Amino acid sequence: MPHDVTMPQLGMAQDAGKIVSWFKAPGDAVAKGDALFEVETDKATMEVEAQADGFLSRVTAAEGDDVPVGVVIACISETAGEDAATTDTAPAEDAKTRPVQDGMSLPEGDTVTMPQLGMAQDTGLLVTWLKTPGDKVAADDVLFEVETDKSTMEVEAGRDGWLAATLAEPGEEVPVGDPVAIISDARPDAPVARSVKNGAKAEAPAKAEAPAEVEAAKPAAAKAPAPKPPVPVTTGGHILASPKARRLALEQGLDLGRLVEAGHPQPFHVSDLEVLRRMPERSTSAAPAMAAVSRRLTAKAGEDGVAGFAAWAADAQGLTGDTILAGLAGASIGSAVTVCVAVERFGDLAVFAVPPGPALSRVAPSEEAPDLLVRDLRGTHLASVEMGAEDVPVLTVTEARGGLQITLECAANSMDGAAAIRLLSDFAGRMEQPLRHLL
Repeated sequence: MPHDVTMPQLGMAQDAGKIVSWFKAPGDAVAKGDALFEVETDKATMEVEAQADGFLSRVTAAEGDDVPVGVVIACISETAGEDAATTDTAPAEDAKTRPVQDGMSLPEGDTVTMPQLGMAQDTGLLVTWLKTPGDKVAADDVLFEVETDKSTMEVEAGRDGWLAATLAEPGEEVPVGDPVAIISDARPDAPVARSVKNGAKAEAPAKAEAPAEVEAAKPAAAKAPAPKPPVPVTTGGHILASPKARRLALEQGLDLGRLVEAGHPQPFHVSDLEVLRRMPERSTSAAPAMAAVSRRLTAKAGEDGVAGFAAWAADAQGLTGDTILAGLAGASIGSAVTVCVAVERFGDLAVFAVPPGPALSRVAPSEEAPDLLVRDLRGTHLASVEMGAEDVPVLTVTEARGGLQITLECAANSMDGAAAIRLLSDFAGRMEQPLRHLL
């Protein structure tokens, strides 16, 4: 079956890419993973790989051409003779303005397509809509969240106007380059909401007239994350899951630990939640006895190495003390995926997304429910704490004899003993010698 080669979207604000050079000629045999061509955007230059075995054919764009995102520029055919030498130099159709052919009456306007967030990505999973059909949107407003095997990203509108139609529902897979929404110049009389699976047109939610009413009509879950239950016991102590999968599991009361017990491969993504939903209900006649047990571990650091390090990092990197604490704590978890760490200081709470690796500069603010809480009590009169397990593991930092005392409290079924010891030991070491984090 022929496989279309499209201009990928390498950034949220990218509308087009320039073809720098072709590495294969029409008629050449290609294997999956071969570099086909090099594309340049405002942000980067990247090689685009073939996503199937076959022969390069139907090339419609030449070196130096600017091609809109999502436009088909070539085909990988099963045979060498299938239009192998055909090169159409006619201007490519603009992916943002091409009509949606689905046999349904849809509003007029520019289409927002499913972006390509990775070279091996054929589809994207629409996680949630952040705008409602009929809403007025600005170019930099986030329309929806999309998840791939590699990452979860927010997709912006790209232009000012009105969200006239949504063409997919949360939880649906949408092929790269396919329309996901329509943005019109004028407020639509009849906004459209439909599904990819059956092409059915659903009634769009009622549109409130005043902004205050719109906010009041939004689900409460969109305004504040649901309380986070303890993370189930796992062999390695910490469940690897994307932030969106973790958040949706919490909101829907799904236990990711059951996927671990079933041997489902980690890290978990939103698509894995469907497997979890299909699992039979587990008997609740006997709750695990360890659910009510809490762990409390204490470590000491001979000195507060973060104080001096924070002053240097603020001048050299523009990092705040909360960012540094979140980065050190997140690295101590040892996760292969991004984790969310909350830092509480003098009653103020800030949440940060901490990606894998030692780069503190990549720690960024987040609105996700945290996986770990760091309570910074330095500068207070408190010397020790024992508050009991909370919804997530808590690291409390207090001053002690020129150094630091660090206490970890967590529910027994949120982290096993080995993971708790490793987390506390690593964090205490990084607080004493923060340069360890950069090595």
